[in-house]
Amino acid sequence: MRAYVLIEAAVGTSNSIVSGIGNLASDDVKLVSADVVTGPYDAIVMLEANDLDQLARFVTDKVQAINGVQRTLTCVA
Repeated sequence: MRAYVLIEAAVGTSNSIVSGIGNLASDDVKLVSADVVTGPYDAIVMLEANDLDQLARFVTDKVQAINGVQRTLTCVA
């Protein structure tokens, strides 16, 4: 399954968040892309995982733990 994680970031932290996501390692979840964007969200991450539990754990345990991440919205495709 593919998921898009939309991230709201603290001011000035978008680039470091995207860099930090690039350093996250997981056997269960593959990072497809991570980009700083304009609009209501500051960054968008595309992930692939085999199941929803793996994906949810990755987002809550790793992505949301990055300094500067204020809120995430995950859209599963």
